[in-house]
Amino acid sequence: MAGLLTVLSVLLWWLLYSSIGALFSALIASAVLRWAERSAVVFNRVYLACLVWNLAGFVLGLAAAWHEDALRPPYGLLLASIWFRGALVLNMLVGAYLLWRLIPRIDARRLRPANACLAAAVVTAVGYGIATSLA
Repeated sequence: MAGLLTVLSVLLWWLLYSSIGALFSALIASAVLRWAERSAVVFNRVYLACLVWNLAGFVLGLAAAWHEDALRPPYGLLLASIWFRGALVLNMLVGAYLLWRLIPRIDARRLRPANACLAAAVVTAVGYGIATSLA
């Protein structure tokens, strides 16, 4: 029973932290997409895409940290790891795909793939900048 409660607690915290991160990611991505598309985008779909992206990104980052055996601080060596950088590239590709597929514009047309890539790159750059300043 304790193991089941532990797993449930981990899943709830994973969802909570991913949703907090998705809010910040969605604010940045929404501003970038509004600027790049020159049209409004649906914010709740931006948030959904960023939530799925953060859930997947956490799993990718955890897999890279597990492979490098860097699950405990300090994380400076993890940020220099080739596996973690590969996970960041894969995470950015997943983010661009999710932003492109899940977000419609207000006029119900699909985003341009280049703008989805731009938004994913800006969100990743800001996130990487925050991570390197904290490490």
